[in-house]
Amino acid sequence: MVAPAPTYDLMLMLDPKAEDATRTKIRGDVKAMIEEGGSIIGDHDYGNRKMAFEINHGSEADYDLIQFHGPNSVLEQLQRTLRITDGVVRFRIIKLRNGVGDPPDLRQAPAPVSEAPAEVVAAEEVVVADEVVAEVEAVEEAVAEEAVVEAVVEAEVEAEAAESAPPAAE
Repeated sequence: MVAPAPTYDLMLMLDPKAEDATRTKIRGDVKAMIEEGGSIIGDHDYGNRKMAFEINHGSEADYDLIQFHGPNSVLEQLQRTLRITDGVVRFRIIKLRNGVGDPPDLRQAPAPVSEAPAEVVAAEEVVVADEVVAEVEAVEEAVAEEAVVEAVVEAEVEAEAAESAPPAAE
């Protein structure tokens, strides 16, 4: 009995500054190489995303995840080709363990926002802003009162010091 070919993830990070035709050609060539000796299980386009750190003075890349079955010859051909292909920022091939689930769908559409909750939230924000303004004014008044009290106490201390000081000898 022949063991099934292992499952791999190929994460492609393509240069977003490259032309769309170039990126499409790279994706097509990669898929063709995989299908020559293996089979594609899934293809996930995650679009342009910010990278964790800059590579070649770029901070974004066009991410693609291709899941496939294939022998070592496919891996060697992919690595050799992707290393020298212009437009590929980085790539990584990872062998998956058995039973690993599907990758998450990172291109989900945002939930629709209705107008009524936005108005309620805006009203709450105004109330919070009014409370903050009131707190700031209260703190400013307290600081001003404290400054007046300090000035009065300082004047009293100076007056007492002047009264209790012995007369200067002439």
